[in-house]
Amino acid sequence: MRLLKLTFGIISISLFIACGGNGSQEESTTKEKTMTSKEIMQQKAKERAESPEASKSEEDAANKNEQDVVEITIEGNDQMRFNLDEMKVKAGSTVKLTLKHVGKMTKQQMGHNWVLLTKGTDIMEFGQKAAGAADNDYIPEAEASKVIANTKTLGGGEETTITFEAPEKGTYDFICSFPGHVALMKGKFIVQ
Repeated sequence: MRLLKLTFGIISISLFIACGGNGSQEESTTKEKTMTSKEIMQQKAKERAESPEASKSEEDAANKNEQDVVEITIEGNDQMRFNLDEMKVKAGSTVKLTLKHVGKMTKQQMGHNWVLLTKGTDIMEFGQKAAGAADNDYIPEAEASKVIANTKTLGGGEETTITFEAPEKGTYDFICSFPGHVALMKGKFIVQ
């Protein structure tokens, strides 16, 4: 009988250790660590919710960044025309300009680019000089200081996007500097 009780006791202890001994304590500790991380995340969320100034300033910063980026899409076609002849932006804003060549002709036949020039630049004179700069997307190196921003030259079905900071307030000219296009493909870039 004693042997039976002793055997039963050993089995009970073994079962206790296997089911709820050290392994159970480790499991419990792991659960506590997981709960602690969740609690930290919940606490941070609660602090943000309770602090309207912090969340408002985060929201204002996000809105300001979105408001400071102006997205413009302009198209050029096989009839040597831009679909826009005027663009308006605020001084200091970031301009994300996409040029789409909606025609079918190749870059060599009917290439288009978009060039924003500094105030006072003679667009016809610039266009004449640009005709000899095919290897530089029709931007003459000697006139580079007169260019605020420009795209590469595209053929039919292509598009490109550039990003630049709007210059100071004023009215600027934009053109396509592909040979012979400046007379028809031009417009005003108004910075307010």
